[in-house]
Amino acid sequence: MNARLERITVDPLVFGGRPCIRGLRIRVKDILDMLAGGANPTDILADFPYLEADDIAAALEYAARHVDHPVFRAE
Repeated sequence: MNARLERITVDPLVFGGRPCIRGLRIRVKDILDMLAGGANPTDILADFPYLEADDIAAALEYAARHVDHPVFRAE
Protein backbone atom coordinates (compact mmCIF):
# COMPACT_ATOMS: atom_id res chain seq x y z
CA MET A 1 0.00 0.00 0.00
CA ASN A 2 1.14 3.50 -0.78
CA ALA A 3 2.31 5.28 2.40
CA ARG A 4 0.09 8.25 1.56
CA LEU A 5 -2.97 6.00 1.54
CA GLU A 6 -2.19 4.94 5.09
CA ARG A 7 -3.59 8.36 6.05
CA ILE A 8 -7.04 7.09 5.09
CA THR A 9 -8.72 5.20 7.90
CA VAL A 10 -11.95 3.26 8.07
CA ASP A 11 -13.48 2.71 11.50
CA PRO A 12 -17.05 1.46 11.89
CA LEU A 13 -17.40 3.71 14.93
CA VAL A 14 -16.48 6.88 13.01
CA PHE A 15 -19.02 8.09 10.45
CA GLY A 16 -20.36 4.58 9.98
CA GLY A 17 -17.11 3.29 8.55
CA ARG A 18 -16.79 5.89 5.82
CA PRO A 19 -13.18 6.67 4.82
CA CYS A 20 -11.72 9.44 6.99
CA ILE A 21 -8.43 11.27 7.23
CA ARG A 22 -6.10 9.88 9.91
CA GLY A 23 -8.97 8.87 12.18
CA LEU A 24 -10.14 12.47 12.36
CA ARG A 25 -13.78 13.34 11.92
CA ILE A 26 -13.27 14.61 8.39
CA ARG A 27 -14.20 12.28 5.58
CA VAL A 28 -12.51 11.82 2.23
CA LYS A 29 -15.82 12.97 0.75
CA ASP A 30 -15.66 16.24 2.71
CA ILE A 31 -12.32 17.09 1.13
CA LEU A 32 -13.55 16.09 -2.32
CA ASP A 33 -16.68 18.21 -1.89
CA MET A 34 -14.61 21.23 -0.89
CA LEU A 35 -12.32 20.81 -3.90
CA ALA A 36 -15.29 20.29 -6.23
CA GLY A 37 -16.87 23.42 -4.78
CA GLY A 38 -13.88 25.50 -5.83
CA ALA A 39 -11.74 25.50 -2.69
CA ASN A 40 -8.05 25.06 -3.31
CA PRO A 41 -5.76 23.08 -1.00
CA THR A 42 -4.42 26.27 0.58
CA ASP A 43 -7.96 27.31 1.53
CA ILE A 44 -8.72 23.91 3.01
CA LEU A 45 -5.52 23.85 5.05
CA ALA A 46 -6.27 27.35 6.37
CA ASP A 47 -9.80 26.35 7.39
CA PHE A 48 -8.72 23.02 8.90
CA PRO A 49 -5.30 23.58 10.49
CA TYR A 50 -5.11 20.00 11.74
CA LEU A 51 -4.98 18.77 8.13
CA GLU A 52 -1.77 18.46 6.14
CA ALA A 53 -1.16 18.77 2.41
CA ASP A 54 -0.55 15.01 2.21
CA ASP A 55 -4.05 14.45 3.65
CA ILE A 56 -5.57 16.23 0.66
CA ALA A 57 -3.35 14.30 -1.73
CA ALA A 58 -4.31 11.05 0.00
CA ALA A 59 -8.02 11.84 -0.35
CA LEU A 60 -7.58 12.45 -4.07
CA GLU A 61 -5.54 9.29 -4.55
CA TYR A 62 -8.04 7.23 -2.56
CA ALA A 63 -10.91 8.56 -4.65
CA ALA A 64 -9.06 7.95 -7.91
CA ARG A 65 -8.46 4.34 -6.97
CA HIS A 66 -12.09 3.78 -6.00
CA VAL A 67 -13.97 5.34 -8.90
CA ASP A 68 -12.67 2.94 -11.51
CA HIS A 69 -14.86 -0.06 -12.18
CA PRO A 70 -14.85 -2.93 -14.60
CA VAL A 71 -16.62 -2.44 -17.90
CA PHE A 72 -19.04 -5.21 -18.77
CA ARG A 73 -19.94 -5.80 -22.38
CA ALA A 74 -22.96 -7.69 -23.55
CA GLU A 75 -22.11 -10.24 -26.20
